[in-house]
Amino acid sequence: MVVVGIIAVCVVLLVLAFLLPRFSRHPQNGTQRTLGLGARAGGKAPGVLGRFLQKPFTSSSHAVGKSGSAGRRARGHMPF
Repeated sequence: MVVVGIIAVCVVLLVLAFLLPRFSRHPQNGTQRTLGLGARAGGKAPGVLGRFLQKPFTSSSHAVGKSGSAGRRARGHMPF
């Protein structure tokens, strides 16, 4: 269920970045900040378990960043 939520956030950010590139930065940064809190909380677990719990949040944050930048990059390639 969490995976579906992250995919939905990425799609919304992609569309928002394509339509309104200037206004997509704030939601993207907020989402990445929230995922960073989860990653830091998961990373407090000891040893390998901490890295295991941290990984989903860091990869989700990476996906959100790539989605927003892809939308802004695609907008820049439009002929109008």
